[in-house]
Amino acid sequence: MAAALINIPKKARRGDIIEIKTLMSHIMETGYRHMASGETVPRDIITSFTCRYNGSEIFRADLFPAIAANPFVTFFTTATESGKFEFEWIGDNGFSETATASITVE
Repeated sequence: MAAALINIPKKARRGDIIEIKTLMSHIMETGYRHMASGETVPRDIITSFTCRYNGSEIFRADLFPAIAANPFVTFFTTATESGKFEFEWIGDNGFSETATASITVE
């Protein structure tokens, strides 16, 4: 079962630049390793990460097999209004996980 950790400030002043940190618990199997039997371990990675702020996309990243397990993504945005951040991770084998966090802008 995947689990997301999100770190954003609870409050900010309008116009402040804030840092957003996310970590998704995921094995991120590259598809390049082989089992003792010689079979390739099937690829199982998160392929994209998206963040929306009050419904508008503010950050997107495409991920590839070289990304480590439990991918950590950090980025900055400007606090413009109180509201909700929505985070979405999409991956191989039907993987899809979402999380939300709120901020109060004064």
